[in-house]
Amino acid sequence: MSRDDGGVDDDPPMKWNGWGDPEKARDLPLAVRTLLPLLLGRIRRPEPAVELDAVHISASALSAEDRAAFRAAVGAQHVDESAEARIRHAGGRSTPDLLRRRLVEQDVPDAVILPADHDEVRACLAVAVERGIAMIPHGGGTSVVGALDPERGSHHAVVSLDLRRLSGLIRLDERSGEAVLAAGTTGPDAEASLAAHGLELGHYPQSFRYATIGGFAAARSSGQNSAGHGRFDTMVTGIRVATPTGDIELGRSPGTAAGPDLIKVFLGSEGIFGVITEVRVRVHPVPHGRVLESWSFPDFAAGAEGLRLVAQQGGGPTVIRLSDEAETAVSLAQVGRIGKALAKGASVVTVYEGDDIAQRRARISALLAEAGGTSEGEGAAEEWLKGRFDGPYLRDALLDAGVFCETLETATTWSNLQALRSAVDSALKAGFADSGARSYVMCHVSHVYPTGASLYFTVLAGVRSDPLAVWEPVKSRVNDAIIATGGTISHHHAVGRDHAAWLAQEIGDTGIRILAAIKRELDPTGILNPGAVIPIERTH
Repeated sequence: MSRDDGGVDDDPPMKWNGWGDPEKARDLPLAVRTLLPLLLGRIRRPEPAVELDAVHISASALSAEDRAAFRAAVGAQHVDESAEARIRHAGGRSTPDLLRRRLVEQDVPDAVILPADHDEVRACLAVAVERGIAMIPHGGGTSVVGALDPERGSHHAVVSLDLRRLSGLIRLDERSGEAVLAAGTTGPDAEASLAAHGLELGHYPQSFRYATIGGFAAARSSGQNSAGHGRFDTMVTGIRVATPTGDIELGRSPGTAAGPDLIKVFLGSEGIFGVITEVRVRVHPVPHGRVLESWSFPDFAAGAEGLRLVAQQGGGPTVIRLSDEAETAVSLAQVGRIGKALAKGASVVTVYEGDDIAQRRARISALLAEAGGTSEGEGAAEEWLKGRFDGPYLRDALLDAGVFCETLETATTWSNLQALRSAVDSALKAGFADSGARSYVMCHVSHVYPTGASLYFTVLAGVRSDPLAVWEPVKSRVNDAIIATGGTISHHHAVGRDHAAWLAQEIGDTGIRILAAIKRELDPTGILNPGAVIPIERTH
């Protein structure tokens, strides 16, 4: 990458049972290790994680005929039944996913299939339909909602359809400001290809280094620069999809009234309707100016009021994030500022990019000050920007130390924000308390709209028994609280299997019937990602 946004060239494959580059794994900072007993009490160190070559998996359920058919579709060298490949495609990167990766017995797909282009994807779908094999589309492997679980459903086998070979910039229309990217292109590769032309997409979720363009579309991703550039679904102007019953290519013009917008059907579909192979997106010139500023607020409520004023006026920073008192304290502790970490207060990070920064910054600073904010200079904002993609490494270190750590997110209106935050906080703490565990809940706002904002929670807990058994009822309790308090079951993590049981409460039974009807039309045998988004029993 040519910019200092954390992108790197040629990132190695992700750690098979953790996050990111194994060489970048880090120990817990001393200050955090010091704080943990104060927050969570005595912590029981877990058993060492199993080594990859010690994992027990079942033999592949593919028959010789199945294998031959896939080999004819993509080439023998691109049908991988090795234990390592199957284990590496056994799920995403949620905490439950990683805890299951630490076990000796693991459920895995029966093979990993690697098509090279749209036609080979279509050929793979035909094989799967003909032979009754479930197929899980796989991009960067960063899902945190169970979307990559190797679920067979009613089929005799399940394969992972790895799209990494569908990579690169396919077409660029500089005059129109549009680029067509292959679905398996990673965030860094997409930005590097565009930067060669002085352009960027500007979509930087925390999963940026590994997640893919197709994954961004399939999960309706929202990046850290959303205040300036919008969500990923607002960047998409066209899409190409292979489905079991036919291909579809959408996005003839920049605006249309030719019926409902079918592009939106596939944005957020998580591979249940078809396999996204190409995405057309709007791009813009690489911004040359960048100014950072951090702010402190008396509390979360004051900071949220500042963000509301900024969002409703418009034309604000490219990035604006509010951390509550608990998250601010842990962030300060990580950089060794223990004294300040123990003080009360929330914090806001702003990043301005573009050519009119001075005017925008002056206007936004006045609004933040009106809400009770105090400028703290660039320091905290610089620290955040430097480590903006590295948070999951800390999660791995916490798991190694025996601390349960998981994230979840939602969104609601400004008038309901405090009530929803309180409901989720209470559900998390009460849920862990029921299992005898102390917990510490942090929250931040990273995506704002004129009418409301997202809430992103991180919870630490000192779980002394099976953490998977403890987390399942806690997660259910939180999902119930989100729905009951008027939040969305997912703002940008998507639905997967983890949230599927709650989707009907958000979109209604008629909404589920509409999705199930689309599923039956495009995937009548139900081979694609069984149980994701729509519970299997609702697709028949």
